Amino acid sequence: MAPTISRTGHVGLNVTDLRRSLDFYGRVLGLEPMGEGTGEGREFAFLGHEGTLVLTLWRQSTEAFRTDAAGLHHLSFQVDTVEEVREAEARLREAAVEFAYDGVVPHGEGAASGGVFFHDPDGIRLEIYAPTGAEDAAAPVASAPTCGFF
Repeated sequence: MAPTISRTGHVGLNVTDLRRSLDFYGRVLGLEPMGEGTGEGREFAFLGHEGTLVLTLWRQSTEAFRTDAAGLHHLSFQVDTVEEVREAEARLREAAVEFAYDGVVPHGEGAASGGVFFHDPDGIRLEIYAPTGAEDAAAPVASAPTCGFF
């Protein structure tokens, strides 16, 4: 019998520069270091929020994220309100992060859920969204979900 999975646990990402990624995820997402290893060839960090592990970073890559290879498509972080998405957007703009779309956009035309779509320093595609509050914005793509091809 298959296990009953109720939610995703932490997500592990390969990065090219552990210090740069620690700074990025701490500054723009507010994730806090929970532990790290700095051994030769074994650099990693655990990041969390309020004592819960959210993300692990592993310095195992020498190249940026590739959209033409199998693996992670994008990583999405849910917040409670669209106001929190807009606060995150402001932090991202202060950090000069490049967005896939301008501002908060819905997941599809007429959808209530939506957020901001951007990339981390290694080109990993990221999203911060809220389940409601984006219904008045126009979807940037009519033929596919907004999170699908950025």
